[in-house]
Amino acid sequence: MIRIAAVGDVHLGEDARGRLRPALENLGDHADVLLLAGDLTRHGTVSEAQVVATEFENLPVPVVAVLGNHDYHSDQEKQITALLEDHGITVLEGANTVLRIGQSTVGIAGAKGFGGGFAGKSGSVFGEPEMKAFIQHTVEISDRLRAALQELDTDLKIALTHYSPVVDTLRGEPPEIFPFLGCYQLAEAIDATGVDLAIHGHAHFGTEQGVTAGGVRVRNVAQPVIGAAFAVYCLDC
Repeated sequence: MIRIAAVGDVHLGEDARGRLRPALENLGDHADVLLLAGDLTRHGTVSEAQVVATEFENLPVPVVAVLGNHDYHSDQEKQITALLEDHGITVLEGANTVLRIGQSTVGIAGAKGFGGGFAGKSGSVFGEPEMKAFIQHTVEISDRLRAALQELDTDLKIALTHYSPVVDTLRGEPPEIFPFLGCYQLAEAIDATGVDLAIHGHAHFGTEQGVTAGGVRVRNVAQPVIGAAFAVYCLDC
């Protein structure tokens, strides 16, 4: 059994030093890996990312992250990624990583994701250039996630995103903003590639549990939803 700890939307600022660290010190007693589902900072600054790095470095388990929309706000996402990786945190964007946990291999593919909406209520690559660019970005990110997942040949496979791949975990959010919280293309990538678990954040007022059309378990680990420093999910190899 592999234990997956996960949390997103911690939104750490410079006044939050040490806020999460006490709850993480004994993480190895509860989990084999920690996944961070984006929105690690408030405004996407390097100084905020330094707080994130300090909170999550040198933990007893590997830490794998994607960035969220807040982490892109100040156009410093490349510097944030480099800083986190310098502190031992693996940051994925259309990429994957493989961990060996006991006798098993766990593949994690990650991408921020983007909005666009869900079946029957979604945007399309049609009309004004601005709309076409919006949805094309969604398609490109989803395609990169699919490719990263397809590359994995592991005992377990996990998809890590910030935006949601399904409507289920958005229940509780205003329906009017669903298209800005996720997209169906992410779920299509997940269902096409043999994923065992999908983790996301972003939907602060959503629901923890959902499932894709193909039956893959989806978990919204936004901290306001799980109400803890992290949640743990167990997967059988």
